[in-house]
Amino acid sequence: MTIFWILAGGLTALALMFVVPPLLTRREIATGADQDALNLDLFRQQLAELDSDLAAGNLDQAQYEAARHDLERELLADVQVDAPRSKGWRDGGRWMAIVLAVLVPAGAIGLYLQLGEADIIPRLETAASQTRESGGHAGGDLASMKALVERLATRMEANPADIDGWLMLGRSYYAIERPDRALEAFQKAYELAPEDPETLLALAQGIAAVNEGSLAGRPAELIEKALAADPESLGGRWLNGMLAFQQQRYEAAAAIWEGVLPQLDPKGGDAAELRQFIAEAHRRAETPAPATATTSEESSTGANVAATAAPDATDARLEVTVRLDDALRGQVSPDDALFVYAKAAIGPGMPLAVVRAKAGDLPLTVTLDDSLAMTPDLPLSSVAEVVVGARITKSGEAMPQSGDLEGESGPVAVADDEAPIALLIDHARP
Repeated sequence: MTIFWILAGGLTALALMFVVPPLLTRREIATGADQDALNLDLFRQQLAELDSDLAAGNLDQAQYEAARHDLERELLADVQVDAPRSKGWRDGGRWMAIVLAVLVPAGAIGLYLQLGEADIIPRLETAASQTRESGGHAGGDLASMKALVERLATRMEANPADIDGWLMLGRSYYAIERPDRALEAFQKAYELAPEDPETLLALAQGIAAVNEGSLAGRPAELIEKALAADPESLGGRWLNGMLAFQQQRYEAAAAIWEGVLPQLDPKGGDAAELRQFIAEAHRRAETPAPATATTSEESSTGANVAATAAPDATDARLEVTVRLDDALRGQVSPDDALFVYAKAAIGPGMPLAVVRAKAGDLPLTVTLDDSLAMTPDLPLSSVAEVVVGARITKSGEAMPQSGDLEGESGPVAVADDEAPIALLIDHARP
């Protein structure tokens, strides 16, 4: 991680070298379009440097991905789509230079700490759960992020041939929980570069995200094609392991992920999460998990997970009470479909158990157990923790859609002695 912060500091200093000196002189102001072009050129130069460092072995794949995401977010914050500015002359740039010298590093660090590493389906699902657990209401940070994303979307309408821009727009839509719009952006990138491994994997993730996390069908084909072009792709191998897991090829999933694990920061969140995936794959395959070095904190967490990793089928029972926020009652008809579900807190995003009812039945108490499993091989008792949610939809379809009303819990343990889980449907799906 120290190497990453050194790299981030170096990139920030490099950015300041481009930003500050011009402000110290009197110069003609560029138009908005010209400034956007300069920002994009700078992004590409810095990205090329990262590519060179990765090829030279100065960065590992995880450090490269983190640094690249930081560059993308800095570019997103710099994009301007306001009306073209008239030409004039800038004076007093020294004060602006001082301000930028402070705000650029602070802003970049703040964006990283708030938004970093949100680019893989399971991580995104966890982030979304945490957002809803905190109340389901968009705060100022989320509102600002949405405004920036819409800015970039407007810019892309004027620059439809920018592959990097479409990929960044798709990832940004993920961050604000708009998988439908993310898929549209990834499809645009794919149409421009149908052989590029990055666009292939992005499209695979995009399709899976709107299909409850399932990688079956087209996503599997895209992953295979991406790995044929780049067998060492970290993201491709991670997704290939998830595909094997969903296909119940647990030994293969564990083997794939074990090949990815050495390339991750052993103390990072990605590595800790992947170790849990590997342990779960070995448990389902009934094969011994390899011994790995862990921190004391991770060992404690792992022990807690192991203690609840395989509850008896008779213990897999969750009582859920669902209510509708009074502020949303005017948007609901009694015959609207209501789905109450549980899905794995870590891993594939498809529901493990579902109950269907009508909005007119609210408030409602239901029991989720193994008898309601979507597939016999993935019952509620097959996981240690789940996220429980409820959704009202006028379409009657199980597939979530924009405008559906929903609410979700945070991760809860699968056990029979827990108090009833209280759910409040309190927000509309973006």
